[in-house]
This record gives sequence, structure tokens and C-alpha cells, in this order.
Amino acid sequence: MTTYFFVAASEKFLTVEEPLDEILKERMRNYKENNKEIDFWLLKNPSFLQTIQFADLKAKIPSTPAVVLSTDKKFITFLKLRLEFVAVGEFECPNAEIIDPFKVE
Repeated sequence: MTTYFFVAASEKFLTVEEPLDEILKERMRNYKENNKEIDFWLLKNPSFLQTIQFADLKAKIPSTPAVVLSTDKKFITFLKLRLEFVAVGEFECPNAEIIDPFKVE
């Protein structure tokens, strides 16, 4: 089982209102320089938010959700502090409700 951590907000907030693109590009550059495998992904309208487990969290997001999903808890903590107005969560996968953490609606 793999534990995934994420920050979630509306797609507009993450992709338009916040400089998330800059953060992700810088992190990708750093990973490439250090020969580190990418362990984070930007997903628009991820299916895992449709599960019962995340019903309350999804209800707090005003429109189409987006998430930054990662196996690195420290990176998600950094994003939460940097972006402020995001929800955070985590789950283990695979589980009864989530088979593919990358599936989108």
C-alpha cells in the first residue's frame, strides 16, 4: 500500500489565482538536477474525491476541484502553508473505494 497526501481546492484557485505552476516547475527542476523521481501530480477533478471518505472535504470546494497529490508529506505540508486556502487529506491506496489514485472524472 502507498500513502498519498494531497492539497485540494477549486481548479481555478490552484491553476489561475495561485502561482502553483511556478512552484511545480521549480520542484521538477530540482528533482531533475538531483536525479529524483517525480512524486507529485496535479490532477483536475480526481475521482478519489467522489468517495464517501472525502464527501465533507469535497463539499467545501466551491467548484470543480483540483489537487496536488504526492507521496511526500513534507511537500504537501509546504503547499498547505504556502497556499493557505486549501484543504488537505491523505489516503492509502489501493483500498475498497480507491483503486487508482490518478483516475479523473
